[in-house]
Amino acid sequence: MRVLVLLLLAGSLLWSAETFTPVASIDLNGTAKDMVYRDGELVVATDMGHIEVYKIPERTKRLEVSIPDVKDFMGDIMPARVMSTDRFAQKYLLLSDSGKGGYANLFLYAEGKLTQLIAPEDKKALIKARFIDADHILLGYLSNEAALFDIHSQKERYRVQLSESKFSDFALNEDRTQAVFSCESGVLSVIDVASGRLIRTLEGQNVDNVYKVDFKHGMVAAAGQDRRGALYDVATGRGSYIKGNFLIYATGLSPSASKVAFAMDEKNNISIYDTDTKTKTALLKGQKSTLNVIIFKSEQELFSASDDSTVMIWKID
Repeated sequence: MRVLVLLLLAGSLLWSAETFTPVASIDLNGTAKDMVYRDGELVVATDMGHIEVYKIPERTKRLEVSIPDVKDFMGDIMPARVMSTDRFAQKYLLLSDSGKGGYANLFLYAEGKLTQLIAPEDKKALIKARFIDADHILLGYLSNEAALFDIHSQKERYRVQLSESKFSDFALNEDRTQAVFSCESGVLSVIDVASGRLIRTLEGQNVDNVYKVDFKHGMVAAAGQDRRGALYDVATGRGSYIKGNFLIYATGLSPSASKVAFAMDEKNNISIYDTDTKTKTALLKGQKSTLNVIIFKSEQELFSASDDSTVMIWKID
């Protein structure tokens, strides 16, 4: 019996996920709220009213862009929290939810000039913005509406209501032709970006709020309040989930969608799974606080950001 127990323990150690710690980090001037990686640049939005742009792999700061301060409800001047950012060529987006009345300020930075595209007077309760191309931006409303914004006319080409549930997140596929939207109901909506037409509804794997989504190679990953890390095949609508032991605040798919990362536990560790077998292949330890963004740079390299002033860099090879 003792020999059997020892064999079982040895087997469990043999098949246990390998543990990794960060290989580097980037210190920010503020708390990270959003982050994107585009063409060798890591762009981080902060709660101190600016974005920071870093060259990768050098980790040198190339650019910092600030937006005007705002007044809080007491009339005090404070930095405008930047909740969403993006980069297309040498253009940058800065979306703040700190405008008067809680409405959005959306700025475009290009060629050394900051231009305001949306002001609180427009009464837009926006949560997220991403470039579709150099001339168009996809917007996510708190009311779970999707809109395509034309930069030159500064008007929306369409605005569609996806559900009555509160918006949580959206993610674009690789060529930015489709987007998946998540909300507090757990139901995901996949739309055609050019028209706003609903392509498919993904449901059944999450039964509560889906905090974050990612969308690569026809696969969607969903991080759920119900402690489920869901995976869907968009073409068929079929899905499955991996059970965590804490609220799952963040997720990310590798470029090939062969790996998925979920923040699975209360210690803010990142668990890496094989998307075919659902086997845990790696455990990333060292995050300081609640995760909000996980990005795969490659199949072996990741960035992660939490509710603190440090971006972690990981290698899992």
